[in-house]
Amino acid sequence: MARKALKLASWTSMALAASGIYLYSNKYLDPNDFGAVRVGRAVATTAVISYDYLTSLKSVPYGSEEYLQLRSKVHLRSARRLCELCCANRGTFIKVGQHLGALDYLLPEEYTSTLKVLHSQAPQSSMQEVRQIHDLFQSFDETPLGTASLAQVHKAVLHDGRTVAVKVQHPKVRAQSSKDILLMELLVLAVKQLFPEFEFMWLVDEAKKNLPLELDFLKEGRNAEKVSQMLKHFDFLKVPRIHWDLSTERVLLMEFVDGGQVNDRDYMERNKIDVNEISRHLGKIYSEMIFVNGFVHCDPHPGNVLVRKQPGTGKAEIVLLDHGLYQVLTEEFRLNYCHLWQSLIWTDMKRVKEYSQRLGAGELYPLFACMLTARSWDSVNRGISQAPVTATEDLEIRNNAANYLPQISQLLNHVPRQMLLILKTNDLLRGIEAALGTRASASSFLNMSRCCVRALAEHKKKNTCSFFRRTQISFSEAFNLWQINLHELILCVKGLKLADRVLALLCWLFPAAL
Repeated sequence: MARKALKLASWTSMALAASGIYLYSNKYLDPNDFGAVRVGRAVATTAVISYDYLTSLKSVPYGSEEYLQLRSKVHLRSARRLCELCCANRGTFIKVGQHLGALDYLLPEEYTSTLKVLHSQAPQSSMQEVRQIHDLFQSFDETPLGTASLAQVHKAVLHDGRTVAVKVQHPKVRAQSSKDILLMELLVLAVKQLFPEFEFMWLVDEAKKNLPLELDFLKEGRNAEKVSQMLKHFDFLKVPRIHWDLSTERVLLMEFVDGGQVNDRDYMERNKIDVNEISRHLGKIYSEMIFVNGFVHCDPHPGNVLVRKQPGTGKAEIVLLDHGLYQVLTEEFRLNYCHLWQSLIWTDMKRVKEYSQRLGAGELYPLFACMLTARSWDSVNRGISQAPVTATEDLEIRNNAANYLPQISQLLNHVPRQMLLILKTNDLLRGIEAALGTRASASSFLNMSRCCVRALAEHKKKNTCSFFRRTQISFSEAFNLWQINLHELILCVKGLKLADRVLALLCWLFPAAL
């Protein structure tokens, strides 16, 4: 009897093993589908990273040159382990890793530079997983145009001949996301027990709030239509139209629009697109979103912002993609943020402190101002619009991100939740400006200031019934905008050395008289 039972168990084991090998080799079975595998991998990675920090830095004097060098190595090892975990567990883990990789001036460079690859190395779903929608099209390009953490995009042609972009959600993301967020929450709480000075619960809170919104593609389509209508006065902005008849919560069809990534200078040079014009346009778009409308596209990494020549007119155009993640700002937050940026641009340090503290910075307001502007405290005090950022200052800011990491994490845990995505958006936009070589130009600050003036004036007019008072506010708004225009003209004249050129021309025309 025992021999028969052993024989049956052996045959059963062989059958199960053969079935497992067959299913795995044919992509029907994925180890990531098993919660135990995902949990075990995440727990093991967290434990190894924590142990590395606890033991590697223990015997080295804090703040010494040796300590700083060793800490950088530990940061790099840990960032690579974290990146491997994100790639292995995919989905929500990649999304959170991408968020961390975008915080260039808030986290150590070892982390941000390592995690940036997650924007371009997200794993793609197999055609077996997307074949269910394949028959809806006359033709369907099986190679994705791009793959992200939650979805991938294919080019296709409808039966009526229209070319479309098809965004297809990875099939297992929705089922795994809630469990992944719970796992991250438990791991962050465990890390806090070992390192009380680090507070990263803000990251989990953001994922918990935003991920369900990003997984609803119908909401993404509504966001795209809303921002297109909101910014219709910008003729240099293109938002692809949504095809609602074939869109669902997991599949989004939109107009296919081609172009080069916004950080691709070679593409712009080949197509004779002015880099400075694109940078100015992008600044105008985001200033309008943040300061005037309070409805902000919060994922402007280069893959989501394309540039092209408008068909017909030949003018430069920005194409804004991926409208899943938007931040809606409350009026109180938006107005305080307007006041703060006005204070930073015009170097009113008393009001910088006041409005930083209104936004939750407390006594860490100098650090908060540096985080917002990605400038040193000395530059903030001198005036951020007075001189562009230098390579030395940029290096100083990045080093300070490592030195002040506990204070930064504390600050991020106390500011309003709306601020977190704004900070991420700021850093992504700075990355684009750095790639284009247009970072911290005076004109970008002046465009921000114009939007702040308009937003604050509109709020005041909305809250008064007096015709005289509304007229007074309008005159004040017009005067402030005139001052900004005059300031910009002066900067332009200085930059072009117009006076010297005019004098040289007069000398050439009237040499005897002069």
